[in-house]
Amino acid sequence: MKHIAIFASGSGTNAENIIRYFQERDNASVIQVLTNNQHAKVLDRAKTHKISAFSFNRTALYDSNDVLNLLQSAHIDLIVLAGFLWKFPEHILAAFPNKVVNIHPALLPKYGGKGMYGSHVHAAVIANKEKESGITIHFVNENYDEGAIIFQAKTDLTEIDTPETVAQKIHQLEYKHFPEVIERVLTSNL
Repeated sequence: MKHIAIFASGSGTNAENIIRYFQERDNASVIQVLTNNQHAKVLDRAKTHKISAFSFNRTALYDSNDVLNLLQSAHIDLIVLAGFLWKFPEHILAAFPNKVVNIHPALLPKYGGKGMYGSHVHAAVIANKEKESGITIHFVNENYDEGAIIFQAKTDLTEIDTPETVAQKIHQLEYKHFPEVIERVLTSNL
């Protein structure tokens, strides 16, 4: 059985969707949820599903091996970033090569980079009068949103779409595709 750790910074709806998906599988399970926000709702969601959950600060992530040791002691096979807003540290990437994946709420390479997350992305997409948007699932490297693309899914946009309606369309794509792509990565890449 493969072990998944999820990093999230906020409410954790994608994290919970992934947890539920793998509760129905016998090839992998989410065994850890980690967050940089001690008040994140994702901690409650993890607790509801009886998943170990931890919050950490910048020192634990960047200046020590605390988070790395936690991941290694749990024998994590894949790290999933699901709404994790900090840049992922290079020392953990080095310990988990091609084993860290992220989801981005746009069709990379457009609308990626530092500060481009959530409503910021959707507002930029609308401001530029894009005809489509979507999701990109990619491997994480040392630069924001520049890792190799694993999967993309698109949705059409209309002239009456708002950042809020775009967010709803994007969430539907995330919920549908992210768990399936994670499973594919686990069975083909590791």
